[in-house]
Amino acid sequence: MTTTTTTDERAIAELQREHGPALFHFLLGLTFGDRQRAEDLVQETLVRAWQHPEAFAAPYDSMRPWLFTVGRRLAIDARRSRQARPAEVGDTLLESAPAVQDTADSAVHALDVREAVRTLSPEHRAVLVQIYFHGLSVTETAEALGIPAGTVKSRSYYALRLLSRNLPGYSPRSSARNTASRAEASATST
Repeated sequence: MTTTTTTDERAIAELQREHGPALFHFLLGLTFGDRQRAEDLVQETLVRAWQHPEAFAAPYDSMRPWLFTVGRRLAIDARRSRQARPAEVGDTLLESAPAVQDTADSAVHALDVREAVRTLSPEHRAVLVQIYFHGLSVTETAEALGIPAGTVKSRSYYALRLLSRNLPGYSPRSSARNTASRAEASATST
């Protein structure tokens, strides 16, 4: 005894001819007039009928209630899945949106600076923290640290020199060299 796992294609074609237009108009109402979506739901409903031959053996006078129930459930599922997804955005909205700055470079630079500051002696680091991170003047830094103003100037000068060595690509000399070499390269290429 062989069992069929799908409905006969002739039965599906007859089902489509007999109930397809009514099912389409029913689903068109459920999709708020979206013909494409209603057609897709009709097709999916008929696929379900094809996959479930036992529905044809049910004691119904007509397959229409079964088809409408399956179609309605498919429409509800489709609506729920669309509501779960974020709304699609058109190109014009994306073009008018402000550009978002990429913070990755600034984060990398901040990590490099932190690492370089950690290599400084505690005295040099304390001076830089007061002047550059707390915004104090040389005199205010001298008072806060209890050292002469000349020592604050000297420590900040040498601390910045050490930082420029420990931060390759950040020093004024290397950026001036890079600018000069780029200008020279562009002059020779033209």
